[in-house]
Amino acid sequence: MERIHMSKPRWRRARTADLAAIGAIAALIHPDLSERPDVFAEKMRLCPDGCRVLAADEGIVGYGLAHPWKQHQIPPLDGFLASLPDDADCLYVHDVAVLPDARGGVARAYIATIEQLARSMGIAALALVSVYATRPLWERFGFRPVTMDAELRAKLAYYGEGATYMLRDLAAT
Repeated sequence: MERIHMSKPRWRRARTADLAAIGAIAALIHPDLSERPDVFAEKMRLCPDGCRVLAADEGIVGYGLAHPWKQHQIPPLDGFLASLPDDADCLYVHDVAVLPDARGGVARAYIATIEQLARSMGIAALALVSVYATRPLWERFGFRPVTMDAELRAKLAYYGEGATYMLRDLAAT
């Protein structure tokens, strides 16, 4: 009996044709934080190098979306950015979602790619909002929770209970 070789999933730049798969994964992983495909498409258009999919033999099994932004400011969930700030001081990791069967080290590879992108742009920090009790995962990647003021806490309310705004200082790593 011939063995079928399954290749290891790999990150590649997201394409417009991937939007349906991205939307399906988002709906599965984030049922309470839904976003329109047009919102994903805009991020891909504004920062194509930050928007990746995890491609496997069976198709797209994950995605990661990141773009330049300002520290301590959270882009609106399911909202359009219109443009990126000229004075961006962080690369904002909007979302990393991987189907359960494909997990196991792949998020680290995406973050390493985003870190390289940030450094190439002269940006010295990564930012994100941790949801669904994923804070320990992000802490393993070097992210630290930020002391939040009332305005930041109010913006986090849209992300659900336990959402945490986190930063990773690339100069320190």
